[in-house]
Amino acid sequence: MEKTYQGACHCGRVRFELTADIDHVRVCDCSICRKRGALIHRVPEDAVRLLTPLGDMTRYEWGSGTAKDYFCPACGILPFRRPSMPTREELEDGKAPFTGWAVNVRCLDGFDIFDAEERRIHRTDTDVADILPESRGL
Repeated sequence: MEKTYQGACHCGRVRFELTADIDHVRVCDCSICRKRGALIHRVPEDAVRLLTPLGDMTRYEWGSGTAKDYFCPACGILPFRRPSMPTREELEDGKAPFTGWAVNVRCLDGFDIFDAEERRIHRTDTDVADILPESRGL
C-alpha cells in the first residue's frame, strides 16, 4: 500500500518526502554500498519531493560516473541518490536503465527496516559502463 513518508538525514538539514509502496529494500555488494550500509528502495522521480535543494547537498560520483550520491554536508548521511546503470543480471533479464531516485529507507520516519524483503544486488563482478559504454556521464 502506498504511503507518504517524511525523510531526513541525521541532523535534519536535508529533508524530503517519499510516496511509495516499499515492498523490498536493495542490499548491494559494490564497494561503496558495503562501506555505507544504506538500504535502498528505487522509486520514480515524481515519488520524491525534495524539501532541501540539491545545491545545498554534497554530491559524490565515482567509478563509471553514472551514479550521483547526495549527502548532507553537515552530518554526512546519504538520504538518496541517482542510481547507476542496471546490474549485468538485470540487463540480461531485459531491465531498462533506471532514471528515478534510490532512497535510503534508513532515513524514513516510521519505516521498519526489518519488515521489508531484502533483495541482494551483486555489483562486484562487472562495471556496467563496460557493458553499456554510452551510460558514462549520465
